[in-house]
Amino acid sequence: MKVLLIDDHALFRAGLESLLKRRGVEVLVSSNAHDGVQSLIDDKPDVVMVDLRMPDIDGVRTLQMMRKKNKTIPVIILTTSDAATDLKDCLRHNASGYLLKDMDPDDLVIALGKVMKGELVVAPELAGTLAAIIQNRSDDVDDERSTFSDLSVREMEILSHLTEGQSNKVIARHLGISDGTVKLHVKSILKKLGLHSRVEAAVLAANERIFSNRRGS
Repeated sequence: MKVLLIDDHALFRAGLESLLKRRGVEVLVSSNAHDGVQSLIDDKPDVVMVDLRMPDIDGVRTLQMMRKKNKTIPVIILTTSDAATDLKDCLRHNASGYLLKDMDPDDLVIALGKVMKGELVVAPELAGTLAAIIQNRSDDVDDERSTFSDLSVREMEILSHLTEGQSNKVIARHLGISDGTVKLHVKSILKKLGLHSRVEAAVLAANERIFSNRRGS
């Protein structure tokens, strides 16, 4: 596993690099967004970890820059902030994960493996915050917004895979369709539900237990 770490704090970079290398992870480091994006292009890491609070170009903007160069690379926001607004902003811009810097290194390695498989990873301490974000968004949208009943059979099928944290590529393989077709269906799902990201759709479906009966059968 090759990981790119982008963080402006030299001491943190060095410490995390050492911890991960002792666990068999290859680590590339950059101190700013521009160098990080160049490393993404040149070194082709498997996963990117980005500090949220950086001078000049913060983590969210760095995430956006990464997505312009590579739409599928897993990008994890690594931060000290447990603020709901920060979590919401990062997920809205399609972060693959949101983890806190004080987490155990072994748990971080596990999380890295999960995002490589297409799963979403969020710090366990923020599970309640994530649920509240999705619920508040559901409560605030217009009453005329489409409901799950407005989704097609195929869209519901894809949504069920989204609740498992699967990537478009993984979903496409399961359903025997192309990545592009999955992407179009996901876009339609978000539009119908009045949501901004696949994460919001997945958590909303999970909270309302849309697929609970199916999984229990």
